[in-house]
Amino acid sequence: NRSQICVVEQPQDITLIENTNEYRGLYHVLGGLISPLDGIGPEDLNIKPLLRRLEGVEEVILALSPSTEGEATSIYLARLLKQMGIKTTRLARGVPLGSSLEFVDELTLSKALQARSEL
Repeated sequence: NRSQICVVEQPQDITLIENTNEYRGLYHVLGGLISPLDGIGPEDLNIKPLLRRLEGVEEVILALSPSTEGEATSIYLARLLKQMGIKTTRLARGVPLGSSLEFVDELTLSKALQARSEL
């Protein structure tokens, strides 16, 4: 499906997504995440090549780490892509299957509550 691009941090992330057999689109590797504390800005990532690949793309899926850096990178990319009129989504976040709520951190639980779905 050439109308979707899944953006990942590192090449090995592609294998993880491929192993689910749920995604059939294109991939783009950023080569890192925005991290001002480490001196890594948007210009240090493969963002310009991503923007050049967007012709015919309807959706960009952000499959980045749920860290502060991943969140900053997602927000940055979402703002850029919104200006271009491209639908931008990200992976759902929440409580892992088979886990107990007592082991889930507050942020994950908060995101899970916000992204709850009807049964």
